[in-house]
Amino acid sequence: MHVLSAQCPEFVEVFTGLRPRQFQRLVKAVQRAGGRALDPGRPGRPWSLSLKDRVLLVAVYCRTNLSMPQLAPLFGISTAAVGRIIKRHGPLMTLAPARHRPGSDDVLVVDGTLVPTRDRSVAASSKNHRYSTNVQVLIKAETKLVLAVGRPMPGNHNDCIAFADSGIKAACGNATVIADGGYRGTGLLIPHRRQAGQERLEPWKEEHNASHRRVRARVEHVFARMKNWKILRDCRLKGDGVYWAVSGVARMHNLALAGWPVVRAGNRPAVV
Repeated sequence: MHVLSAQCPEFVEVFTGLRPRQFQRLVKAVQRAGGRALDPGRPGRPWSLSLKDRVLLVAVYCRTNLSMPQLAPLFGISTAAVGRIIKRHGPLMTLAPARHRPGSDDVLVVDGTLVPTRDRSVAASSKNHRYSTNVQVLIKAETKLVLAVGRPMPGNHNDCIAFADSGIKAACGNATVIADGGYRGTGLLIPHRRQAGQERLEPWKEEHNASHRRVRARVEHVFARMKNWKILRDCRLKGDGVYWAVSGVARMHNLALAGWPVVRAGNRPAVV
């Protein structure tokens, strides 16, 4: 007997952060990505839950960060079955590549966030006093939609190094990319800095920095919303699990944001 089921719309919104229609789009995306491997008629061991409930389980796992033994009784299955579902379906929820490469008219914002993780192979002792990984996130400044997520780098890496090594640089295209002062030498648009012996910046540079901060703050808003999915506060996954967790949360963030009134026809996101 299920305690949680996708057949109850009120459970979907409470436990995933997505409205039922947005959740249905996520299910369709997982079905497309999984292909024949998710077909109920495929040979082999049948799944213990329907596809909707399996996607719900992974979304609940990301949203609540409950352990597998805690999730098992909520869905009426074994702990081992929960582990198999998360391992198979989690990577299918990752952010889809953008259909169009960013052009010169686009304004993007990039920044890194620290995701605490138990996997020491992708983590290092970081300034948050925990073993964490540095994940670079690229957003569109106009809509706050996530365009790309970089591969996790050890948390003691500077943002300028993580930007180059995580693969996020390739997703920037020809767009104007705004970043903070930690990205010196990358060619991105960063704030003006005082030179040696200079007491204060010139007024026009102060104005530029003020407008720069207002735009750059949007990526911090995105991080705050993404970390409502509590798996990003303490990720227990290993290896590629950290990447798919951040990328999957980015996809759900985009789906949730696309339902806001601020996104209208004519200003519609490219991909969620």
